[in-house]
Amino acid sequence: MTTTADDRSAQLAEAGLDGQNKTALGRVLGTGSIGYAEERPDGTMTATVRIPEDELCWEPGTLILPHGGDLELTLINDDKNTHCAVLPNNGDPKIIWLVNHAKGTASINLDGPGTYYYGSTTGNDEGRGLTGAIVIGGEVPDHAKLDRPPQPRP
Repeated sequence: MTTTADDRSAQLAEAGLDGQNKTALGRVLGTGSIGYAEERPDGTMTATVRIPEDELCWEPGTLILPHGGDLELTLINDDKNTHCAVLPNNGDPKIIWLVNHAKGTASINLDGPGTYYYGSTTGNDEGRGLTGAIVIGGEVPDHAKLDRPPQPRP
């Protein structure tokens, strides 16, 4: 399925990612489609992202989670080159090496709302677009909020 710029703009607006100070500091990533993680009955989530051959991008480029928590992320490298995924995770980041035409799975935990970026740090991958985003909407839980005066909201 091909996503046009208008389709992508509508998806960004529907997800609340179309302006500053919403879920992100502006539009999240300028390329790739938008994907949604699936939630299992136990609350964990699953999703798959891939690197299409000769495109140096993640597909989907933006992955939306219904809530924070545990995510089992499958990464597929359909490219002829080796890439390395450095993934956000509470605690230490997870690193998955993906040789050409390989597949790997990482279990990560992202417990709060926000935009988490990941990418491949080999060669010039990030500079050429091999950066993706995982977006979790919602409010920060009360126990994690800073003790400060209320801030203006858009």
